[in-house]
Amino acid sequence: SSRTARSEEDRDSLWDAWGSWSECSRTCGGGASYSLRRCLGSKTCEGRNIRYRTCSNVDCPPEAGDFRAQQCSAHNDVKYQGQLYEWLPVSNDPDNPCSLKCQARGMALVVELAPKVLDGTRCYTESLDMCISGLCQIVGCDHQLGSAVKEDNCGVCNGDGSTCRLVRGQYKSQLSASKLDDTVVAIPYGSRQIRLVLKGPDHLYLETKTLQGLKSENSLTTTGSFLVENSSIDFQKFPDKEILRISGPLTADFTIKIHYAGAADSSVQFIFYQPIIHRWRETDFFPCSASCGGGYQLTSAECFDLRSSRVVADQYCHYYPENIKPKPKLQECNLDPCPASDGYKQIMPYDLYHPLPRWESTPWTACSSSCGGGIQSRSVSCVEEDIQGHISPVEEWKCMYTPKMPVVQPCNIFDCPKWLAQEWSPCTVTCGQGLRYRVVLCIDHRGMHTGGCSTKTKPHIKEECVVPTPCYKPKEKLPVEAKLPWYKQAQELEEGTAVSEEPSFIPEAWSTCSVTCGVGSQMRLVKCQVLLSFSQSVADLPMDECEGPKPVSHRACYSGPCSGEAAEYTPEETQLLYGSLQEFDELYDWEYGGFTECSESCGGGVQEAVVTCLNKQTREIADETLCVSSRRPPQLLKSCSLDPCPPR
Repeated sequence: SSRTARSEEDRDSLWDAWGSWSECSRTCGGGASYSLRRCLGSKTCEGRNIRYRTCSNVDCPPEAGDFRAQQCSAHNDVKYQGQLYEWLPVSNDPDNPCSLKCQARGMALVVELAPKVLDGTRCYTESLDMCISGLCQIVGCDHQLGSAVKEDNCGVCNGDGSTCRLVRGQYKSQLSASKLDDTVVAIPYGSRQIRLVLKGPDHLYLETKTLQGLKSENSLTTTGSFLVENSSIDFQKFPDKEILRISGPLTADFTIKIHYAGAADSSVQFIFYQPIIHRWRETDFFPCSASCGGGYQLTSAECFDLRSSRVVADQYCHYYPENIKPKPKLQECNLDPCPASDGYKQIMPYDLYHPLPRWESTPWTACSSSCGGGIQSRSVSCVEEDIQGHISPVEEWKCMYTPKMPVVQPCNIFDCPKWLAQEWSPCTVTCGQGLRYRVVLCIDHRGMHTGGCSTKTKPHIKEECVVPTPCYKPKEKLPVEAKLPWYKQAQELEEGTAVSEEPSFIPEAWSTCSVTCGVGSQMRLVKCQVLLSFSQSVADLPMDECEGPKPVSHRACYSGPCSGEAAEYTPEETQLLYGSLQEFDELYDWEYGGFTECSESCGGGVQEAVVTCLNKQTREIADETLCVSSRRPPQLLKSCSLDPCPPR
């Protein structure tokens, strides 16, 4: 080792001292500076007579433009083969990244305008490596030549990746007649290495919001690279696919949205690194709990917003699973004895002669939502108990030696009631055009019939229908509105009653009709129930505990005409179907009043039920215009004169 040291001294002794550093080749964006030395010996000196270092390692303003592009544009005033061109840079040449190759705008002409780019020019657009004397030199993220130190995925030089988190997901479009666009994902300020791939007929577009609150929108209509809020965007548009890349870090909050453009569904896959902008920061020790005689003091941890450099609520730090709150540190303090007659007081551990402060909480509040997930809160305070057992509130830092109880928790996380449509009823007529109905129930997460569904999303309970059987006489142009029992059933079932904290009658679902065709009956169970708020459970009560009218538990039902039969009814059935279930409050209403004469005297004919406008109080026939507010009942036909005609 001594011989090696002497040889190095002999080698260096032939060189003069290094000269001062030259001016930096660039004023920003990373340049190069060099220093020279002379060989003093008569022989050739070993080693190099020039050395380099990086300089001006500060970001250039956005308006400064690309350094290689500046060198190409400097030749715009110089004729090439007798003609002037506007030159654009050709970057990332794998063979010779440090030559100045430029391309004429709008043409395929590519020319090497200089064998070497200026010192400090980046070898590649996505690398810190720089060209010096025509050679690509490795540059680490610490901006040192020859350094192999690299940034982690979070953009921290030589970091361990703990300051950001990987976000990966997929979005699938849900076409809706009322929606033209939707949000795919919100990407916050400072995120990096963003990549989105859309597959399908729809289109991506951007919404941004700066830290100052300025909003803007970019439609992403063409392929290319461009700046959005000083963030470089690379967008590729294909017939059935779109790709969006942003290296970052983002200088604003980005919201990626999708615009619906076709009947087919689209999917978007996205991945990016999101910075953890809220981190725990340990505090200094709080003041001592006693001025003398021995006390204790604690540290705590506060949630710190790295973006705004201020302390925020703890819940922001709890959002990141990677964030582990440091445990408080406890130490003794002010151990000097207090002044006393004997000048001495025995020092004991604080928690042996005085109970430590503790957390106490109030009961949870009512849930903010009855279903679909809500929150409930409570107050948590630090209290202290003296030797006599008296409890009093104290500063929170005194309880920081144990975790603070949560002040917010989720509740009622079960799904909200949803509409459930039953099968359609038979058509209201036996020939021609009519209507059909279905029962639409509001079903809760347990599959029970309840209330609380939104009327805006309710499926329709009525639609037109056509029976291909020809009628004996022309039908009305408009569909006939029926007031059949299963239509009344559909109306009653949709008006379900939800269990509340007050005792109330709760009807269960109606049983199926007792017959498969014709007129039958239905039953249901009606209970007196109450909701127990503390356990969120339902309890049954005696019937006399509930006030108000009790819902009916028995009713008629109609399952349509039996197979092969015409819609013929006895007067009692007609009254059951169309009289007892009438719901009109008007003074005048339609009623059936017998049948017309048979259309044939023998061989089979039909009779039509006569419909009249009747005053419901005087039972007198009135002008039909007085019943215009009520919908006319359907036409009823029955067969007659079925005896065969005598031979002629």
